[in-house]
Amino acid sequence: MASPLRLQKFLSRSGIASRRKAEEYIAQGRVKVDGKVITSMGEQVTPGKQKIYFDGKEVVAVERFIYILLNKPKGYVTTLSDPQGRPIVTSLLSGIQERVYPVGRLDLDTEGALLLTNDGDLAQAILHPSHEVTKTYEAEVKGHPSPGSISRLEKGILLEKKKTAPARIRVKRRGKKTTVMIITIHEGRKRQVKKMFQAIGHPVTSLKRLAYGKLTLEGLALGKYKILHQNDLKKIFSHNFLYKQKNS
Repeated sequence: MASPLRLQKFLSRSGIASRRKAEEYIAQGRVKVDGKVITSMGEQVTPGKQKIYFDGKEVVAVERFIYILLNKPKGYVTTLSDPQGRPIVTSLLSGIQERVYPVGRLDLDTEGALLLTNDGDLAQAILHPSHEVTKTYEAEVKGHPSPGSISRLEKGILLEKKKTAPARIRVKRRGKKTTVMIITIHEGRKRQVKKMFQAIGHPVTSLKRLAYGKLTLEGLALGKYKILHQNDLKKIFSHNFLYKQKNS
């Protein structure tokens, strides 16, 4: 018999969502244990002994963990359903039978690297600030930011009363009315890159995520995906943390 564990951790390990998102689902009353709606975060469950349901469907243990890198096009939402009927990113994963979910998010009008998995522990490791997983973006912004403004972003600026962590920024090219910048951050605040450039008076006109850590989109066409293996996962994390692929 399996050992008891917190409900949100069970949902995460079962491929429903990251632990953080699973907590949101619990708070929304979408999870039942043995027929009872659970809304508290402290609930302990024993897999195999109790029946756990999410949105009316029984949650079963994941038999195979899968890790996917998608080159997301614009116009797709990074949710598993959309009340407005917009296309969802998982519709691009033809041939994938496992239920997977996005790790983090990309806005509707943002394209580029998006990880999807059914491994909640991996999602938690990527999203947790302590592991400082870097994300690199190509941002086209209005105008031509001054060296001083770029330096401010690199050192950290106040966004919503909280200072951003240091960033790495370089100018890729300057056009007549816009500048293309490469920016690397390790935080995951909502719409952070857009808010950073907005704060210095140079709003983003186009945004693409290029990489997680050293895992890049090299050779991956827009709208296509590839299955990741242990050597790929190693590229996501820094030298002081190594995520062990569960299927290996």
